[in-house]
Amino acid sequence: MLLFAYILFTSYFFKDVRRSDTCKSIEVVVKDSLEKHFVTEADLTSFLKREKLYPVDKPMTEINTDKIEEALLSNEMIANVEAYKTPSGIIKLEVKQKMPILRVISVHGNFYIDNKGTVMPVSNRYVAHVPVASGFIEKEQAMTDLYKFALFLQEDKFWNAQIEQIYIHSDGEVDLIPRVGDHRIVLGALDGFKGKLDNLRLFYDKVVPKMGWEKYSIINLKYKNQIVCTKR
Repeated sequence: MLLFAYILFTSYFFKDVRRSDTCKSIEVVVKDSLEKHFVTEADLTSFLKREKLYPVDKPMTEINTDKIEEALLSNEMIANVEAYKTPSGIIKLEVKQKMPILRVISVHGNFYIDNKGTVMPVSNRYVAHVPVASGFIEKEQAMTDLYKFALFLQEDKFWNAQIEQIYIHSDGEVDLIPRVGDHRIVLGALDGFKGKLDNLRLFYDKVVPKMGWEKYSIINLKYKNQIVCTKR
């Protein structure tokens, strides 16, 4: 009976102690902050204060880390958030930013597309060095067809280094502006872009070393299994 009474007493006592514990501080880690600068620790703490979710000096038992994560994920610059409590009374936040792979500048808006196909707003603080798509671009097209094309560019070392700009005409046809060479690439429709670029890569490997980069002003890939070039 004495042992039972002791267990009840200690359980009640430590329960009250835990209830009285308050959050001493918050630690924020933006994991990829050296590569991208879309959000900072100051941004996140200011946001939590505005939303009345800032945890410091609040009882640990009243702090809802799920709500903190949900609120921070409303920021369109953030891909993932993990919020958790430590036994020492600290709330830790581990934040991962979105990764832009394409910037869209069109009559329908100015925004990024990330590597998951979702829209990111443009930041006043940081400009991502990614291909730029302009012209007649609907947001839905940017999130589907252009996203697939941009993802291909990102994953292909050669084309990621070569393609700088993408222009969409009103009829949906696509022009590409390369970083190397003073020529325009007429891709035509985005359908079958990989095969077209494979043909262009062969052209670069076999013809350009003999003719030079400045020989042609336009390289047209829109016709099936052929390349039509316009001389200067």
